Amino acid sequence: MSELITAELVLLDADLGNSTSEVIEKLASLVAEQGRATDAGALAADGKAREAKTATGVPGGIAIPHCRSAAVTEPTLAMARLNPKVDFGAKDGEADLVFFIAAPDGADQAHLKLLSKLARALVKKSFTGSLREAQSEAEIVELVREVVDDKPADTPAAAPAAAAPAAATAPAATEAPAATAGPKKKSIVAVTACPTGIAHTYMAADSLAQTAEEMGVEFAVETQGSSGSTPLDPAVIEAADAVIFAVDVDVRDRGRFAGKPVIQVPVKRGIDEPEKLINDAIAASEDPQARRVPAGAAASTEENKDNESFGAGLKRALLTGVSYMIPFVAGGGLLIALGFLFGGYDITDVADKYLTENSLFNLPNAGFMAYIGAVAFKIGNLSMSFLIPALAGYIAYAYADRPGIAPGFTAGAVAGFMGAGFIGGIVGGLIAGLACRWIGSWNVPRWMRGLMPVVITPLLGSIIASGLMFLFLGGPIAKLTEALNSWLSGMSGAAAAVLGLILGLMMAADLGGPINKVAYSFAVAGLGTASLADNPAPMMIMAAVMAAGMVPPLALALATTVASKLFTEAERENGKAAWLLGAAFISEGAIPFAAADPLRVIPASMVGAGVTGSLIMSFHVISQAPHGGIFVFFAMNNTWPLFLLATLIGTVISAVLVIVLKKYVRKAPVGAAEPAKVAA
Repeated sequence: MSELITAELVLLDADLGNSTSEVIEKLASLVAEQGRATDAGALAADGKAREAKTATGVPGGIAIPHCRSAAVTEPTLAMARLNPKVDFGAKDGEADLVFFIAAPDGADQAHLKLLSKLARALVKKSFTGSLREAQSEAEIVELVREVVDDKPADTPAAAPAAAAPAAATAPAATEAPAATAGPKKKSIVAVTACPTGIAHTYMAADSLAQTAEEMGVEFAVETQGSSGSTPLDPAVIEAADAVIFAVDVDVRDRGRFAGKPVIQVPVKRGIDEPEKLINDAIAASEDPQARRVPAGAAASTEENKDNESFGAGLKRALLTGVSYMIPFVAGGGLLIALGFLFGGYDITDVADKYLTENSLFNLPNAGFMAYIGAVAFKIGNLSMSFLIPALAGYIAYAYADRPGIAPGFTAGAVAGFMGAGFIGGIVGGLIAGLACRWIGSWNVPRWMRGLMPVVITPLLGSIIASGLMFLFLGGPIAKLTEALNSWLSGMSGAAAAVLGLILGLMMAADLGGPINKVAYSFAVAGLGTASLADNPAPMMIMAAVMAAGMVPPLALALATTVASKLFTEAERENGKAAWLLGAAFISEGAIPFAAADPLRVIPASMVGAGVTGSLIMSFHVISQAPHGGIFVFFAMNNTWPLFLLATLIGTVISAVLVIVLKKYVRKAPVGAAEPAKVAA
């Protein structure tokens, strides 16, 4: 295992600027100079993006900026003792000790455990005092190595909480005598988690554990971090009087804590205000009206309720619904295309007859291939019929966890029955999810809690969502859907080209993110109403979206081949993989390039993708398959040569633009100061 920190990665009494961004940029440059990152700019961007989510300053003049980055080649610690200090957002003032933790995207568990040990040590005043008194870089390195070496911890709080629940429990939870005088001690459990799972997760756990020990409170904590997590013993949870969720992400398996009074805060407050959180938890345990964990984890977003706006929750729910819907549509669309390939284009009229009146032992007059085509078409058709229910069901799931699935599916089925289409599915799923989330928040008697997620919540949620769809919403949405389909069917000429342009721009705007998914969802939803004879417009939209989504990775693959000197070694390797990813319509193949250089890669990708989308609509290219790229050419009838031509044109345009921008529009170097000037 390589060393996490070396003397070359330590700066003592250094002037790294007056802002967090400057400090992160200088430390990222230091990591890159030591050959531990391929691109200092990309690493700094990832570090600053993480800092923007939550400030990494903690009490005691310490800051731990950290991130996972594709630019990092091996787990690394860079440390600076600052002079002057810099404000990293801690409540007690500026920081003079900064540890920059840089982890690769695929860091192994052994390294991540060492990084988490360092984070836990930073809550010890003895350790931070030694860092401030150190006279040399080598002394700093030795101090860090001592705390990350695999040796018994010298305090209870330093025991590895991720290794076992008991290890994170303050001694008060295990050393109490069988019988004691006075009132029973309060018992609190906690879960800590941060987005990267490297630093704040473990520091919050240890800060809470130490404070609970000082307060004489029985305490156990589960760290859901990168170095592993062992769930709390169910008996410990059952005996707890309250639970603290100090998290910035979803709590895994939240239903274990159902019914417990809960205090939920960002993870950083577990470091900054441990005593207040524990006191709040004790007060909640004595308050019958205190907020409780919903029965059956009835709201998967409840963990972030205090921070997540309605718009953010809506976006997350829609993306969840789309992600679960896609397998139904992808498989179904390909099977329908195979049905046409094997059975001909009249298979839509004869498939049911073949399957009810014939079999492998009684083939229709059209022969074996026609019968196989009917089988493929019907399976695909049935799979596609789940499009709207699956979309609605998993939108509801995003809001209300498992209790929302049945009401969401039912509301989606009602939307399909009434002709309300995918818009009705979205509306029905939202209503079902919000209704089930509300029902799950009810403070019901203990005997009823087991019935809530499996009977009461699905029953009432279905009545509310489907009832509203039948009585009030389904009809108007159906008319809106019909008007939209008529508009798309009549679209031609310049209007069609403009729509293709817009969809192409959206596909390349964030490469698999929310904007990309909105365009893709729009295209996929239309396939359910498409018809080669009467309504081919949705198939044209599907072709435009698929071709445009292929352009960014193919363009970057071409650019790295033609102008390899403009790209790093890692990018050249990614470029080789991007050929296949692009050909298969996996837009995410361009993400490593966009993450490292977004201001040049994304605009260039958007131009080529927009041109391709516009050409596809102008050429009237169709695709009956929602995914697969060039590998589903048979689903494009005789329009596939034009599909390839439009994709090729967009790929060349984007590749040329990327090369020109990289060659003539230079990025300002990150951490441009000479190393001698960095260390004051």
